[in-house]
Amino acid sequence: MKVLLVNSNVMKPPVGPIGLEYLADTLRADGHEHKLLDLCFSSDIRGDAAAAVSSFGPDAVGVSVRNTDDCFFASRAFFLPGIREIIEALRQASDAPIVLGGVGFSVMPEAVMDFCGCDFGIAGEGERSLSQLLAAMEAGGGFDTVPGLLHRENGQLRRNPGISIPLELLPPRSRSLADNPRYFREGGQAGFETKRGCPKGCVYCADPVSKGRSVRLRPPRTVAEELRALLAQGIDHFHTCDSEFNVPIDHAREICAAIIEGGMAERMRWYAYCSILPFDAETAKLLRRAGCAGINFGADSGNAEVLHSLGRDFRPEDLERTAECCRAAGMPFMYDLLAGGPGETRDTIRETVDFVRRIGADCVGVSVGVRVYGGTPLSALVRKSGPMESNPSLHGETRDNPHFLKPVFYVSPQVGADIEGYVRQLVGNDERFFLPSGPEAERDYNYNDNTLLVKAISNGARGAYWDILRRMRGAR
Repeated sequence: MKVLLVNSNVMKPPVGPIGLEYLADTLRADGHEHKLLDLCFSSDIRGDAAAAVSSFGPDAVGVSVRNTDDCFFASRAFFLPGIREIIEALRQASDAPIVLGGVGFSVMPEAVMDFCGCDFGIAGEGERSLSQLLAAMEAGGGFDTVPGLLHRENGQLRRNPGISIPLELLPPRSRSLADNPRYFREGGQAGFETKRGCPKGCVYCADPVSKGRSVRLRPPRTVAEELRALLAQGIDHFHTCDSEFNVPIDHAREICAAIIEGGMAERMRWYAYCSILPFDAETAKLLRRAGCAGINFGADSGNAEVLHSLGRDFRPEDLERTAECCRAAGMPFMYDLLAGGPGETRDTIRETVDFVRRIGADCVGVSVGVRVYGGTPLSALVRKSGPMESNPSLHGETRDNPHFLKPVFYVSPQVGADIEGYVRQLVGNDERFFLPSGPEAERDYNYNDNTLLVKAISNGARGAYWDILRRMRGAR
């Protein structure tokens, strides 16, 4: 069958649609024809949708939902109305069934599907499920056997049980669908995946909801082959798309070894999201040898009680050890903080800011308010607290939003008013900190439509966005 794959993510700086790229490799291996409609660079969405449908004549249209919103307290930008307009444009141009999927869709699939209006959805991994759905379409039925499929039966929306695919059984990843050189020129880096799933117990995180709690590993050899394919396209800066690159730590070390043994460590710079635990000096040195140029640690807080309330499995002293390991290896690193979660007070925020300042991270990102996603322990805590509309801890669209589809943020009532102003006051002029909001564009922690980043990348800056901004400050 002929499948039109649609990238609906129009955020800038642009991020390549690697989920669609991985999907395309499986479609090709299964004998289907595909074409990409990449709306990231479109100036006429309706016109481009009509042209793609007219020239290709798809039997099915797959629309990827990477993000439902920007997960940023100050802006609360909600992306689904724009995606719904894309779907409406596709409907006007074609009668082909529309299938939604992607990480953003998989967090709240029923709610997203109802909001956007489409024929089918695939929650979780789509590589095998989309091919099975196409077979069911050709057969005229059998939809109830497609893993993770959302479909309507007698007017009711139902979701089939999902499956976890052994990643080693998927086809090689060619990275041949998207215009990766253009994404690199305008986005400064390319993403790659070494595993799926996360077993951590963070109360707010949607990754276990969308990607599963069991960790499935890619063979290091195939990761190295994917990176080599991107290097051949002139791309030499990368970022992991794993929940936590170092979970499990042995696999992370094997990935590093494959990069080194493949002769690529000197040819590329890459960045990783890492967990505070497990992490040690040996791993930091190996990452550096493998060409890793920086690590983003999800630190959240420097207060032990707040970390416990957030479901974190480490303590403040573990943060200090990661800092020591990274400095010894000459590895730049960033701490991501989350201010305002359950149990937070102004005193604990001050304690955290003082703590990370003392242990000397290269830069610190501060997010305020915790985005509430359905299916997480935090959403269950919020529901137990009574009606959303009268909950003083919630900020955002609380009416007619039972699934938290529109952005809703939790802020501990013990913090008081104007948490953003308080954080800015604590941080002061310390330029290592990226701030939750404010007029200083060079300290803006929201990467969505960040004009400073877009300009820097157009002038040749490459790498993780936090590292680009960090290096820009050092140049002044």
